[in-house]
Amino acid sequence: MILLLDTHLLLWAAGTPDRLSEPARALIENPDNELWFSAASLWEITIKHGLGRRDFRVEPSQFRRALLENGYRELPVLGPHTLATGHLPPIHKDPFDRLLVAQAETEGALLLTTDDIVACYPGPIRKV
Repeated sequence: MILLLDTHLLLWAAGTPDRLSEPARALIENPDNELWFSAASLWEITIKHGLGRRDFRVEPSQFRRALLENGYRELPVLGPHTLATGHLPPIHKDPFDRLLVAQAETEGALLLTTDDIVACYPGPIRKV
């Protein structure tokens, strides 16, 4: 199964894995699953790192390199992904999260999230 991790899960899996729930850890560690991250998450990390946010202290280019070195696949943001955000209900205002939902739907991936609001979207999403 293809798993697209939301930004916070990516940060936790890479830097503070003790923050992962048992269901998240089991899915991420299952060798039958493909782990993906979105370029949108890198964009979000870069912006929030630049703003000095405490929860985004990781250096973005090093983080990307580490994800790739650890077998994650990078999902670029493509036109069909951005267009798919147009049919999403107005559940969440965060454009990064909306794009992750649209990417998971478009690519047939399961979006793993820690966000209660994101988990309200219909489609391939699991709150862990």
